[in-house]
Amino acid sequence: MNLTVSTARITAIGSYVPEKKLTNADLEQMVDTSDEWIVQRTGMRERRIAGENEYSSTMAYKAVEDLVSRYGQDLTDVDCIIVSTTTPDYAFPSVACQIQGYFHIPSTAAFDLNATCAGFTYALHMANGLITSGLHRKVLVVAAETLSRVTDYTDRSTCILFGDGAAAVLVEKDEQRPSFIAAHLGTNGEGGIHVYRTNLSKTMNGEDLLTSEKMVQNGREVYKWATRTVPQGVETLLEQAGMTAGDVNWFVPHSANFRMVESICEKAGIPVEKTLTSMEYYGNTSSVSIPLALQLGLNEGKLQNGDTLLLYGFGGGLTHAGLILKWDLDDRG
Repeated sequence: MNLTVSTARITAIGSYVPEKKLTNADLEQMVDTSDEWIVQRTGMRERRIAGENEYSSTMAYKAVEDLVSRYGQDLTDVDCIIVSTTTPDYAFPSVACQIQGYFHIPSTAAFDLNATCAGFTYALHMANGLITSGLHRKVLVVAAETLSRVTDYTDRSTCILFGDGAAAVLVEKDEQRPSFIAAHLGTNGEGGIHVYRTNLSKTMNGEDLLTSEKMVQNGREVYKWATRTVPQGVETLLEQAGMTAGDVNWFVPHSANFRMVESICEKAGIPVEKTLTSMEYYGNTSSVSIPLALQLGLNEGKLQNGDTLLLYGFGGGLTHAGLILKWDLDDRG
């Protein structure tokens, strides 16, 4: 999907993770597992878990407040709020509407989207489209997940993976310094049965589902799909942009599992040393994992203005979305 010439720039970022930690040692007391087994297979050591009174909305507020405090941004002229979440507080109102109310933003569109672990890249793609088309000028993009509330902590294959958190970025009109270079999105709805959470329907593609409010995942099938699909998507993105893997400063894939990231890197011809991830101490935070990795890259002094980034989200649906960006934030306030 070739982009028209973008006029949108990512100008600021903020994040929040809960204080409570769930370590591998904690999980050893809950299910039949071990720290060595978890680290070898996932690269994860800790996850953050929402407190009793923490929800996707409250963590989103704190991520936006962090953005404002870091960059001195004014939210009063935000004219669209997009929230990526699979775990909203309510079926409705949306988390986006809650954010509007909390920050008293006077005149803005507000909606949630659910593209699971590809949600952040989907939301960025939409923000760019809304701004480049001239429909909006300042879009607040937020990812927020409380996956601990939909995780089955008796299932040792999935409970070791997931954590909670939130992150936010501002995307603004800027014809001189646009961020967006290329985009590639895709879907394999037939594979939805491999990772799901039931709601009204109890069957999918003619097959009976495990009826549970908790997530159900066939990790082997998702792994096979992701390690086949994402490298192909990376190749498509680079071709669109007229680039090679060597032109990318940082590859930022969804932090699903470090072994999966290693396999994707090998097949895509990207050194794993050029990746930014967030799973080691935050676990798999679904749509929040990519912006948390960006925040960590900034905190560690790795990510610099002028860097070329290749972001790639992938997950339930099955759906995926990749972007090539030029990183160019505002100076911190």
